[in-house]
Amino acid sequence: MELIEKELKQEIASAFKSLFQFELDVESFSLQPTRKEFEGTHTLVTFSYLKQTKKGPEESGQLIGEYLKNHTSMVSDYNVVKGFLNLSISDATWLAAFDKVHRDENFGIMARNGQKVMVEFSSPNTNKPLHLGHLRNNFLGDAVAKILEASGCEVMKVNLVNDRGIHICKSMLAYEKFGNGETPANSGMKGDHLIGKYYVLFDKEYKKEIEGLIHQGMEPEEAKKQAPLILEAQEMLKKWEDGDANTVALWQKLNDWVFEGFDASYQTMGIAFDKIYHESQTYLLGKDIIQEGLEKGVFFTKEDGSVWVDLADEKLDEKLVQRGDGTSVYITQDIGTCELKHDDFPFEKSVYVVGNEQDYHFKVLFSIMKKLQRPYADGLYHLSYGMVDLPTGKMKSREGTVVDADDIMQEMFDTAERQTRELGKIEGLTEEEAEALYRTLGLGAIKYFLLKVDPKKRMLFDPQESIEFQGNTGPFIQYTHARISAILRRARTLEVPAGFDATGIALHPRELELIHKLTDFPKTIAAAARDYSPALVAQYVYDLAKEYNGFYQEVPIFNEEQKEVVGLRIALSKSVAQVIKRSMGLLGIAVPDRM
Repeated sequence: MELIEKELKQEIASAFKSLFQFELDVESFSLQPTRKEFEGTHTLVTFSYLKQTKKGPEESGQLIGEYLKNHTSMVSDYNVVKGFLNLSISDATWLAAFDKVHRDENFGIMARNGQKVMVEFSSPNTNKPLHLGHLRNNFLGDAVAKILEASGCEVMKVNLVNDRGIHICKSMLAYEKFGNGETPANSGMKGDHLIGKYYVLFDKEYKKEIEGLIHQGMEPEEAKKQAPLILEAQEMLKKWEDGDANTVALWQKLNDWVFEGFDASYQTMGIAFDKIYHESQTYLLGKDIIQEGLEKGVFFTKEDGSVWVDLADEKLDEKLVQRGDGTSVYITQDIGTCELKHDDFPFEKSVYVVGNEQDYHFKVLFSIMKKLQRPYADGLYHLSYGMVDLPTGKMKSREGTVVDADDIMQEMFDTAERQTRELGKIEGLTEEEAEALYRTLGLGAIKYFLLKVDPKKRMLFDPQESIEFQGNTGPFIQYTHARISAILRRARTLEVPAGFDATGIALHPRELELIHKLTDFPKTIAAAARDYSPALVAQYVYDLAKEYNGFYQEVPIFNEEQKEVVGLRIALSKSVAQVIKRSMGLLGIAVPDRM
C-alpha cells in the first residue's frame, strides 16, 4: 500500500541520517516487491548508496535493517541477500492498513483530478454486423474508459460510425438489385446481419463479372475497374454525395436497420456511448484547416493543385491531405473530426482504440496536429491493439467467413448454460435467475479472456478455454465472488460482525498475503490508467481471487475460537469480495452473488 511504502521510506531516510549522516530524499528512491523465495514484502537495493554508507552492500543492508528493527514498530524483521535488504512489516502495521481499506467504501477509486479524456472506440461500418475483432475493440475501449474514470479523470466515450463511402454503396446496390423487398421483419434477421448479407452478395456477383471480363481477354486489374457492378456502385456514391433523393432515402432506410441491429448488440455487450459521430456528417470537415495549414506553411501545393505535408523529419515521408480537384482524402476528415471532438469536449487526452493496421495513419495524423500547433496534440494517443484469431484461422468479411459478435456471444451463453448445469451450480435458482447467470458467465468469460492479454499483442480466442471454472478465466473469478458471498450470508445468519480489534492479533501468512494484495489495488488502477492496459487489472483480480482461494482452503473461518479473529476473517472476506467486484466492474464484467 502506498501509505505503508511512504512511511517505510521515511523510516529508511531516518536510518540514513542517523547511521551515515546523509539526508536521503524519500522521492529519490524506490522500494521493490520482495521476491517470493525470500521473507519480507519490501526490498531496498543498497548498491546505489555505497558512496553514502562507505560500507559494502551486505554490511550496509545489515546496518539499515538492524536500525529499522530496533527503532521503528513498522519493521518486525529483515534479511539481507547480497545487498538486497528484504523487510518484513509488522502485523500491527498491516492490520492498521487493512482497517483503512475495510472502512473505505470507495477504496481504490481516486478523487477527480480535473483531467478530461475522450475515448473513441467501436467505429463500425454500416455495411456489416459487428464481428469478433469488434468485441476486443469494444471491451478494450469500455474498460479503458472505466479505468481512467476510476483514476480520477472525467471521461467521454464516443463512437465514430463509418456510414458512408463506396463500401456502403456496395451493400445498397446489392440490396437494390437483389433485395426483393426483404426487411428485418419479414426475414427474421437483425438489420445489421441482413445488410451484411448483401455486402457478401455484392462481392460474389462482382467476382463473377471480373472473371467474365478476364475470360474475354481483359487484364485482371482493368477488369476490377471496369466490372459493371463497381461502376454502378461508384455512380451511386456520386448520387449520394449530390443529395439524390432516392439514393439518400435508400441509404437512410438501410442504415436505420443496421443501427437497430448495432443497438441490440451493444446492449448485449453492456456497452454505451456518451456521443455517436457519423462520418456522413463529418466527411467534409477539415478543408478549412487545410487552408489554415497552407497559410502557415505547414502544407504545400504540387503542380496539379494537390496539397501535401512533408513528414520526412518524422520518417513518415510526404502525405497527401487534399486532392488536386479539392476533394478530401481520409486524413482530411480525421483532422477535421479531431478538431470537432475537441470543440465538443475540450480534452487534455484523446485515446483512439483502433487496430494496429492503422499505426501509420495515426502517426501521420498526430504529427500533422502537432505541426498545426494544436494545444491538445501532445495528448492524442493511439491505443493500438492486435488482431484476434480463432482456432479456425483469420476472418475475412467480404467472403462471409467473419465470426459475428452476436453469434459468438450466443455461443458463450449456451456453453455457460451447458457447463453450469453439468457442474450443478444452479441449485436453488429460479429459471429467470439461472438464465441471467448464464449470460453473466458467458459475457464475463469472453470479456475477461479478451482483456487479460496485453492490448498490443495479437491473440487467439479459445471459446472453450475461456469458460472454464478453473485457471485464469472470468468464471473462476466470478465463482470466487459467489463463494465469498455465501460466506458473508452465513456470517449474517450467525450474526458474526464483520469487524475486529487489531490489538494482539497475529496474522496467518495467508491473511498477510491477502492484505498485502488488497493494498495493491489503487496502485494497479493507477498503472492500468497510465498504460491504457486493462490486462493489469485482469491479472490483479485473478491473483487476488487465487490468493483468496488459498486462504479459504487453509484457514478456518467459522471454526476459529477467537471471536476477534473470526471478525477479522469475515472483514477480510468482505473486502476481497468488494475489490473483486470493483475490479471486474472496471473490465465491464458483472459478478454473481450465487451460483
